[in-house]
Amino acid sequence: FGIHAILVVAVTLSPATAATWSGNDATGENVYPPLWELAPEKVLDFPVKDNKIVIRAWNFQDRLGVYKSLLNASAKYFAAFGPQNSGNILWGLPLQHGWQFRTGRLADPSGVTSCGYENGELLCLSVRSWWSCMNYYLAIIPFLGAVEAGLFGQLPYEIEILPPEERKDDFCYSVKDCWSRMPKLMDDWKAYFEVNNFSSFKLDDALGLMWKAHTNSIAYALPKFQDSLKYLSDPEANFGEDWASGVDFIAATHFSTDLPNTNTFQAFLPQRMLVEGDVIPFINDFSPEQNRVLMSLRALHKANELTGGLLLKLWQKAMSTEEGRKKGRELIESVTSS
Repeated sequence: FGIHAILVVAVTLSPATAATWSGNDATGENVYPPLWELAPEKVLDFPVKDNKIVIRAWNFQDRLGVYKSLLNASAKYFAAFGPQNSGNILWGLPLQHGWQFRTGRLADPSGVTSCGYENGELLCLSVRSWWSCMNYYLAIIPFLGAVEAGLFGQLPYEIEILPPEERKDDFCYSVKDCWSRMPKLMDDWKAYFEVNNFSSFKLDDALGLMWKAHTNSIAYALPKFQDSLKYLSDPEANFGEDWASGVDFIAATHFSTDLPNTNTFQAFLPQRMLVEGDVIPFINDFSPEQNRVLMSLRALHKANELTGGLLLKLWQKAMSTEEGRKKGRELIESVTSS
């Protein structure tokens, strides 16, 4: 299995590149996720009820607000890495979520409700959506970890996350609740946000902590929502699993998911959900690059499975030094410039 295919996948699988915008010019109005300007700016912009800050985690605008508050609160730590917070390595997360929203992946795939559809509740995030559920662990858990780490200072109220209509036991809803249910994930994200509490920090160390928390969140959520894949077409379900398994490869390089990198590598994922009859790499309305990436994703996932995970271990070993990771990132960048 060629190193080139691994690199293509590595590029594609970062949260940065998961933010494709249907081939839109990244320097134009779509630099930010849809409705970004309407999302709450900080934690205290969310409504307060019964002495609790209430967040509707299954509403697209509120979940964007969670990301926006994280980016704004951590902005001062990334001032040296780019103007207007562009060097913040958290950008990949909301941009990924924006890609999911644009491509219809957050809507109810079972078709039972109007959740997520233009003629229904457009901003609704369906708990039947595999993507929505996986993303919860890359939005709400990081956010509550940041609360615990003191990123937002001393808040005057507790945080309450409103539950979905179904599957309530598969999620947690407050700092205390999440600590009791998934202490390791909370600890991982808390550790990441604590690195930003210093006046200066090493970017590679911060990336290592962020990627560790990111990959552990996916690994935790993946078996929990395996049954949600039944609502998807076979090609889309395969793509979801391929995406999840491949994140580890990009994570090993400590790839920087800042705003410029995100906008550089955003065009490699499919601009719509895959449907029955889509055969990679021959999907007519996808670019050759998108077809190639889907094919590489599938091959990488299968090769890693067939080797019992050895492929990933070899890659991680090669990326175990700062120099190795630098070479890995250079190889990734060379894929898109060639």
